[in-house]
Amino acid sequence: MFNILISTLAAAALGAGLFLGAGLSPWIAGFAGLVLFTALYLLLMRHFMNKLVALMEQSQRELQGRHIERAINTLEKGYQFASWQLYVKEQINSQIGTVHYLNRNFSEAFEFLKKGFMRHWVALCMLAICYMKRNRTKDMIAAFERAVAAGKKEPLAWAVYAFCLEKVGQRDKAISILEKGLKKTGNDVNLQLNLEDLREGERMRMKGYGDMWYQFHLDKPGALIKKQTKAVQGRRKIVRR
Repeated sequence: MFNILISTLAAAALGAGLFLGAGLSPWIAGFAGLVLFTALYLLLMRHFMNKLVALMEQSQRELQGRHIERAINTLEKGYQFASWQLYVKEQINSQIGTVHYLNRNFSEAFEFLKKGFMRHWVALCMLAICYMKRNRTKDMIAAFERAVAAGKKEPLAWAVYAFCLEKVGQRDKAISILEKGLKKTGNDVNLQLNLEDLREGERMRMKGYGDMWYQFHLDKPGALIKKQTKAVQGRRKIVRR
């Protein structure tokens, strides 16, 4: 990556100059080089991350306006920074994959999500669900393990993991995942309720997680339409008042 290369060359040049030119001890010269490396690397990293964040914010605005293709095209512009900063390409892949997934373009989403960022827990959950739909349970579990490692404090990550395990017939493992999730998240109420449901042989209830749950498209379309219809009717009643 260019950031590392430029910072290393600048640090080496400074260290060599102080040691050979100014006659300073190698320890002092080396320390000065290290300080320069750190400062320059952080400066360059902030510069390119700010550019990437700006693109993602612009993409979000386009998504809110339902301009899907424009949102994806905006994100793709970030690939130009991949040679400069570590994990930029992977982060963009996760974002594009998430956009495709939200719009039910699951095949396209899968291609981006599997090349995504290891710390994006939402994208990793979506990837795991794609594996589940392909009957690749082992890969599903591996992706979910990465998701809960990245989002260990996120109750929904654990809940979606358990939901999918129960869906593929691994109820006992789903129970153990919820138990583990409760310890990691500080006894989340929804996790506790779902754990009790599974122990009693009932299905998990995910409505408590709101819209964050519906983005994974694991409920039947009819359930989401019914939810949206109720929301619209509620807004109309408020307007009439």
